[in-house]
Amino acid sequence: MASISTISTSNFFCNNHHTAKLSSTSSVLQPRLRFLAANAAVSTSSNPTSRRTSSESANLEVGSSSSAMEQLDIERGVCFPFRKYTPETVRNKVLESRGQILSLVGRGVEIVWNLGLYWSTLMYDCLVGRDEEVVPYRARQLRNLLCDLGPSFIKAGQVLANRPDIIREDYMNELCILQDDVPPFPNQVAFAIIEEELGQPLEAIFSKISSQTIAAASLGQVYRATLRDSGEDVAIKVQRPRIEPIIYRDLFLFRTLASFLNGISLQKLGCNAELIVDEFGEKLLEELDYTLEARNLEDFLENFKNDPTVKIPRVYKKLSGSRVLVMEWIDGIRCTDPQAIKEAGIDVNGFLTVGVSAALRQLLEFGLFHGDPHPGNIFAMRDGRIAYVDFGNVAVLSQQNKQILIDAVVHAVNEDYVEMANDFTRLGFLASGTDVAPIIPALEAIWQNSSGKGLSDFNFRSVTGKFNQLVYQYPIRIPERFSLVIRSLLTQEGICFTLKPDFKFLEVAYPYVAKRLLTDPNPALRERLIQVLFKDGVFQWKRLENLIVLAKENVAKMSSNPALKVKHTKSSRDLQVERKLDLTDTIKDGARLFLIDEGIRRQLLLALTEDSKLHIQELVDVYRLVEGDIDIPSVALEVARDLPAVARDVMLSWSASVLSDR
Repeated sequence: MASISTISTSNFFCNNHHTAKLSSTSSVLQPRLRFLAANAAVSTSSNPTSRRTSSESANLEVGSSSSAMEQLDIERGVCFPFRKYTPETVRNKVLESRGQILSLVGRGVEIVWNLGLYWSTLMYDCLVGRDEEVVPYRARQLRNLLCDLGPSFIKAGQVLANRPDIIREDYMNELCILQDDVPPFPNQVAFAIIEEELGQPLEAIFSKISSQTIAAASLGQVYRATLRDSGEDVAIKVQRPRIEPIIYRDLFLFRTLASFLNGISLQKLGCNAELIVDEFGEKLLEELDYTLEARNLEDFLENFKNDPTVKIPRVYKKLSGSRVLVMEWIDGIRCTDPQAIKEAGIDVNGFLTVGVSAALRQLLEFGLFHGDPHPGNIFAMRDGRIAYVDFGNVAVLSQQNKQILIDAVVHAVNEDYVEMANDFTRLGFLASGTDVAPIIPALEAIWQNSSGKGLSDFNFRSVTGKFNQLVYQYPIRIPERFSLVIRSLLTQEGICFTLKPDFKFLEVAYPYVAKRLLTDPNPALRERLIQVLFKDGVFQWKRLENLIVLAKENVAKMSSNPALKVKHTKSSRDLQVERKLDLTDTIKDGARLFLIDEGIRRQLLLALTEDSKLHIQELVDVYRLVEGDIDIPSVALEVARDLPAVARDVMLSWSASVLSDR
């Protein structure tokens, strides 16, 4: 019989193709929807007590709480046909037996008693006039209280650490250091869960497994092991025993308590408190299901499969289940160890460029991004790649949300603060119909104060601090997915500062955004490029030159990364576009637009003859910037091939204008 050995952790260092085009990134959502549907089907078929007919499921969705979930779907621009979380599902699970009801009552008394005592101390502080001077102590007291109340409250505290719309900044700062580390549960229990989930003895699958956990958190813990069949090192993530009933019970109590706070929440945030609990509960139950995390891993692998600068661990789905996840072991250097990174010969500047570009691609291209990129979840590989682990907490941004975010960037560049305020409403920060007039001057002050100093002094933390004050003063709610975006950007900026104290996030982010605007053929981005290049009807020559310079800078930094030279790169052809700024499609689309769009044609001609002189020098300057990156014969051939289609569009446009005149 095969045997398994345990080894000390001290030996270890700690559907369809998803294209990278914005036009097709909505496909990222499709496998996730299919997976959610399949997961729901599996869960209902495997548990007889949870089976429902389609009519019963339909009836379940009807009710007062369903409107909150519908509101979330409308804000996100995404509809999930099957959910792990609904208020009705939580209530049914919690109230299905008398024993659970008794447990619920006991837990409710514990929560109300502890929170009530804490609240009474706050009220006493206010009565005696010392509420401000004891804030640091009360904030620490709150952090300790959340830790004592268990995993649901630890997760809630981590969410509150990024919600200036709910708590004030000094409390947020204390909750930011709220640790998810908790004592591990016994190995025997963990190993029994693995065997139960996989249906095989441990020694039949693994030849070695660590005698101690690599990491232990509120929802689960991680071991390192070696596969018996292949000898590959893997990470095994095991869920804590009996954690699911505890989470469901606490979510039910959270929502019950929230129902008493709806009036205050509507006044302060413009939404029900129950809606905030629903957002939190939905993310927490997703994180609790390791089959969803496996799917997240597959989606990230698909998104980055042609990017040799990013490493995503492979998932072993046949060895994984809802409570156990087996994935490839990442042997990298933690980003909290700048000295080790330098000693490994990794170019810090190149690595940071790779990291920022990978983060922005997740946010603006794929719409699927890592929601918890703390230093323990990001590694530097010795060949210059960046590696991510722990995909339980990810967020999805719809095509609509991504386009609004890009709109917000364009409006910020053009200093159009009225539209920036409207963007907040479109993204769900403000309730529909809210008067944005009082917010516009505050937005203008924040942006001008931050951007007026230039890129050298701009950082997200300072802007976020000012924004937190704005959120606390106005009825602004930060949707859960955007609180994750903010936390993700702040955390990654903090990692960058650790590796390079004088790092400037926007000096890397701007070149990436410039390249996207100039090279992405998506019609929505083409439209936003035009908005950037024209301000008040005047063509911005200098802005075009700056975009080209920044885009070339991004290409140069990315192409010089040692990871591009790794032998296992799938196809060098996939990387050629990254080695130079390819503007062929942009020039072709520009020529088409010039011929078809009378308004653009008029504006460009005015730009060339502005102030009663020909602006030939500006054209020459732009050409000199791109001449090394443009193959003129190739561009001419592409334009010639496209001439019949362009001629057809010109005729159709001319016919339409003639008919409209009549």
